[in-house]
Amino acid sequence: MHLSPSEEINMIEQKLKQSISLAFQNCFNAEVDIEKIALEKTSNDYEGDFTFVVFSYLKQSKKNPEQTANEIGNFVKQHVSEVASFNVIKGFLNFSLNNNFWFKFLQQNYSDQKFGFAKNQTNQKIMVEYSSPNTNKPLHLGHIRNNLLGFAVSNILKANGHQVTMCNLVNDRGIHICKSMLAWIKLGNGETPQSSGLKGDHLVGKYYVEFDKLYKKEISELESQGLSKEEAEKKAPSIIEAQQLLQKWEAGDEETVRIWKMMNDWVYAGFDITYKKLGVEFDKYYYESNTYILGKEIVQEGLSKNVFFKKDDGSVWIDLTDDGLDQKLLLRGDGTSVYITQDIGTAELKYKDFGCERSIYVVGNEQDYHFKVLQLICKKLGKSYADGIYHLSYGMVELPQGKMKSREGTVVDADDLMDEMINTAKETTIALGKTEGLDENELQNLYETIGLGALKYFLLKVEPKRKMMFNPEESIDFQGNTGPFIQYTHARIKSILRNVDEETLSIDMKNIELHILEKEVIEILHAYPAVIANAGKEMSPGVIANYVFDLAKSFNHFYHELSILKEENINQRNLRVMLCMFTANNIKSAFGLLGIRVPERM
Repeated sequence: MHLSPSEEINMIEQKLKQSISLAFQNCFNAEVDIEKIALEKTSNDYEGDFTFVVFSYLKQSKKNPEQTANEIGNFVKQHVSEVASFNVIKGFLNFSLNNNFWFKFLQQNYSDQKFGFAKNQTNQKIMVEYSSPNTNKPLHLGHIRNNLLGFAVSNILKANGHQVTMCNLVNDRGIHICKSMLAWIKLGNGETPQSSGLKGDHLVGKYYVEFDKLYKKEISELESQGLSKEEAEKKAPSIIEAQQLLQKWEAGDEETVRIWKMMNDWVYAGFDITYKKLGVEFDKYYYESNTYILGKEIVQEGLSKNVFFKKDDGSVWIDLTDDGLDQKLLLRGDGTSVYITQDIGTAELKYKDFGCERSIYVVGNEQDYHFKVLQLICKKLGKSYADGIYHLSYGMVELPQGKMKSREGTVVDADDLMDEMINTAKETTIALGKTEGLDENELQNLYETIGLGALKYFLLKVEPKRKMMFNPEESIDFQGNTGPFIQYTHARIKSILRNVDEETLSIDMKNIELHILEKEVIEILHAYPAVIANAGKEMSPGVIANYVFDLAKSFNHFYHELSILKEENINQRNLRVMLCMFTANNIKSAFGLLGIRVPERM
């Protein structure tokens, strides 16, 4: 039977678990379920590779922790040839594997570009929805975190063998879209991206801001006439016109629909440029302008089943108070839909199109309540996919005060931030003298690789649920837990490997020693399949990010302390070259999962 590298790696752990289970039978006449036996990586403070904690098994052994651990250790050492030794610290049983195990692991996997990835597809179909922009403004800093999370999580789930579809639900209809349309109709004088020289999404965003200025002015005027703020907000002429425009759009008014299509096309062209620069992509686009219609049909279905109810004003609601939530609006009295309406329609459409058992929504934590409601509504409607709805919630991103100016004065534009990062990378790289021997095209590519790599790594290394502060200067530091530090490690390794004839690599295990620093790097490499599996389970790219930082840190320690190409023992030299190749492959692979490029030289 042919095993994948990850299966071979897991085999040693399985072998240890099986032997521990047998030890209980033979030494203590006790049955222990192998599935419940847990092995941990041995703490750096102690000698060993894997640790088994015996405290919770003393009832089975009927002996003290040290006796229990020693008897199990002796049994396992006799029956697992890969175990060189063991030691016992109170109830912690630490196993050390022999060097031949690590040599064999290194030789088998050092050149595998897909090491750690699942070799076989699972039957699990997963859809990851991310980005979900509005077509009334450009993408901003929050969208960057959203896109990077969605793309990285999709890559990680694919690496675990799942069938993943990446989709983007575009919010291309609704009152907010009508606001920018109305402002353009009133104030635009036919302005286009071509005539203005602006990216289409920036131009439409400009008119959304213009609407807001007009609306606030009208509210202020009505308040000065004695209306309350709440009344003024409802009676301002511009908001009434925007609502009328939405009704005309839903009724299919020809001129309204023409302007809507034209302005959306401007925005899509702008988004495409931003997505390409950010390095994210999608397999499928859904549009609210289509899905809300199906949502309305499902609302009618829910009414007929008495899942929903209608109020006197004609609006449709669901009562979720018995479930600890509240009443939720599904259709307004005038028949227009709300966000939840189109989300119900989209969920149905996704399942019909792809039959996904799991549907992951990458959306900010301000929508936590919304997705509880969506899942509950789908359950009450009897939808088979309801249990698979999962909200991958993430925290807001902030910038230090004054670090960057935003185009509109309120949010940081994604295009501006990426340009700023590339420029900062250029300044830092030139200052550090890391530009020798590169032509202008190579330099520009390097600045983009470092700048965007710094941005992506800084945002992805943090656990998604956490609110975070993004500091552009801190992210481009070539030391510490940053993208550029890891990218530089990759480039350093590639410079070593340019002087190596890779085809002549072989090692005689009898004529070689394993240095503690070599073993440390190999052990981290060995953990990669388990890290990919854990990152998929947790849906956290930070698991990958922090793993690859540990790998780069460990490799640099090895590099600074031990000679590689000047090592006189050819077997030792080849082992270290294999270690370089394996580490470079792993850095490239891990960063690839995060959507980050690595430079060959810098």
